[in-house]
Amino acid sequence: MQNSDAMALTAGLLAAAGGLTQRIHEGVVARGFEGVRPAHGFAFARLAPDGATVTDLAAHLGMTKQAASQLIEELDRRGFVERRPHPADARARLVVLTEAGWACTRAAEEAAAEAVGAWVDVLGEDGVRALADGLLRVAPGGPVRPAW
Repeated sequence: MQNSDAMALTAGLLAAAGGLTQRIHEGVVARGFEGVRPAHGFAFARLAPDGATVTDLAAHLGMTKQAASQLIEELDRRGFVERRPHPADARARLVVLTEAGWACTRAAEEAAAEAVGAWVDVLGEDGVRALADGLLRVAPGGPVRPAW
């Protein structure tokens, strides 16, 4: 692959990611979650399965523990997360989504489905499946980080 082709691919992927983030954010706000920022969604993505510690979240988001702690404080004040005792580490606290956090996550999933639906109009079902397949092979599960 030529350098210019690689740069075009890079620009396309970054533009698609930025557009997808914006469409999801707009969809979440349209579903009644005012004041939620894309950074919150990236945090929710890490917290959704089983919760996480502040240290886990900081690593996932590529930020300091202090910045992750401030983000958790904000989400806690807004009722999206709560802290619980960690089941395996008495010194740590596990941060988990509340029902409001799960509702916001579901709104983001709906908005993502709508955004990807627009890609189907351009690429077709098979094209979107092939894109997803390729991207999951290239980036099989790394952290999804916001671009600040």
